[in-house]
Amino acid sequence: MREVDVLGVRVEMPSNQPIVLLRETVGDRYVPIWIGAVEATAIAFAQQGVVPPRPLTHDLMRDLLAATGGELSEVRITDVKDGVFFATLVLASGAEVSARPSDSIALALRTGTTIYCSEEVLAEAGISAPAEEEDEVEAFREFLDHVSPEDFEAGQ
Repeated sequence: MREVDVLGVRVEMPSNQPIVLLRETVGDRYVPIWIGAVEATAIAFAQQGVVPPRPLTHDLMRDLLAATGGELSEVRITDVKDGVFFATLVLASGAEVSARPSDSIALALRTGTTIYCSEEVLAEAGISAPAEEEDEVEAFREFLDHVSPEDFEAGQ
């Protein structure tokens, strides 16, 4: 397993499909995962520190863990099959729960939990970005600094 950071979410054109982009903390591979608009908004909210007036599903999950004394130890992006990614939530108790990567990432951002990606996923879905492509990555980061959760609402 390799630790990854969440660079952010964006809308892929022309399909108008949101993606979340992960990057190895040590290495040059990036993993784009296509996600739903609701999950993109949840991830963007967490990254921007937006607190909705009522808890979203991932806020509820965080609050349930806290209320029951549970703790999320780590999130693992474990597999990709036919373009579908799989994740596991690992609790401090040792319990493991299968989950979608988008939900797992949204919860990890809310709880400050480390996200890991399996070597197999990085090998199959990872995209290497050599130093000369860093300008493109920097442009993506700048986009993320100016995107708002409303950009991912349906119908846009």
